[in-house]
Amino acid sequence: MGHRVVITGLGPVTPIGIGAAAFHAAQLAGQSGVDFIQKFDTSKLKCRFAAEVKIDFTTYGLEARELKRLDRYVQLTLVAAELARLDSGLSLEQLQGDEVGTLIGTGIGGMETFENQTRVMIERGADRLSPFFIPMMIANMATGQVAIRYGSTGVSSSVVTACSTSTVALHDAYHFLNRGDCQVMIAGGAEATVTPLAIGAFGNMGALSTRNDDPSTASRPFSKSRDGFVMGEGAGILILETLEYAQKRGAKIYAELLGAGLAADAYHITAPAPEGRGYTNAIKRALKNAKINPDQVGYANLHGTSTPMNDLAETQGMKAVFGDHSKKLATSSTKSMTGHLLGAAGAIEAIATVQALATGIIPPTINYIDADPECDLDYTPNTPRELQVEYAISNSNAFGGQNACAVFKRWRE
Repeated sequence: MGHRVVITGLGPVTPIGIGAAAFHAAQLAGQSGVDFIQKFDTSKLKCRFAAEVKIDFTTYGLEARELKRLDRYVQLTLVAAELARLDSGLSLEQLQGDEVGTLIGTGIGGMETFENQTRVMIERGADRLSPFFIPMMIANMATGQVAIRYGSTGVSSSVVTACSTSTVALHDAYHFLNRGDCQVMIAGGAEATVTPLAIGAFGNMGALSTRNDDPSTASRPFSKSRDGFVMGEGAGILILETLEYAQKRGAKIYAELLGAGLAADAYHITAPAPEGRGYTNAIKRALKNAKINPDQVGYANLHGTSTPMNDLAETQGMKAVFGDHSKKLATSSTKSMTGHLLGAAGAIEAIATVQALATGIIPPTINYIDADPECDLDYTPNTPRELQVEYAISNSNAFGGQNACAVFKRWRE
């Protein structure tokens, strides 16, 4: 059977709120985190806005000297991990040792550091590169820094599957706990790609919205007028524990993680497979692993990027799995508020899903302006809804066709 896995701590660092309470309140208020980019010149770019995290790292105990040696994606991770730890009630001593593992992913990693150091090399020469360049940039450093900070010497890994990264991280962390490799996992993802290189490249690919006249409504998943996703940044960390360990220490439990399912489109580097078959296969595997039927699911936090092809494919994939039940199923895309956090998206959306289960309130899809007749699920348009459900899923999809779906159960004593 293995060990049951529960969620005891939530650490969201998002464009609409930092910390579990602030993030949840912002969701229910339908708050948009999207605005014009301020930190670099966007005048020549097709897209001039993003969903940035507004944060003073020094208020979270990160000193200026330390910040200079950490890429922004790792800075965001360290704040999220500490927020999750505090929320879980785990002491610093309890995170030390072999029973605590770390698994934090990123889609791209230290993009800001890569850009800055490339500029140094071009302008001043390769001999002037920072000795911290490589350890600041590499994609496993969020996991490494968190393990170092807490002295967590258990299983340690990282995941890179583009925009499904942190849902895959939850999948892997679940299995580490389920088979008894450790008692606690610090798991999730982080991304910080609001940079000239990332915004320029995604924009030239045609993936980003160009609604420069009205950024706050640019992320409009499932609306007919959607024209691309909005870049977001942030980090999401969840504390996962075996049920026995959590109960032994008297932990507050938000929800149970029942498992996840993964599937490849095997179709195209950026476009989703026809009729959303990757979504279909991942969701079916997730439900099979969780040992529940489709009609037991009451809420789905959708990948919902606000791109024309993804939103249609996901809708089709959901209908293929849930059939007639899809008409009764509450869904929403919190990317309408946060933008798309790439490698951090799955963890942030898992947190939103867990909060929906725990509170009985479904977050909305804001900016649902004009219905697309081909996207005809119940997307919880524009305002939250009180609805207590027992089971919920969270979907993720990535460039390269890597799909993931996690399944959660409402916690009741």
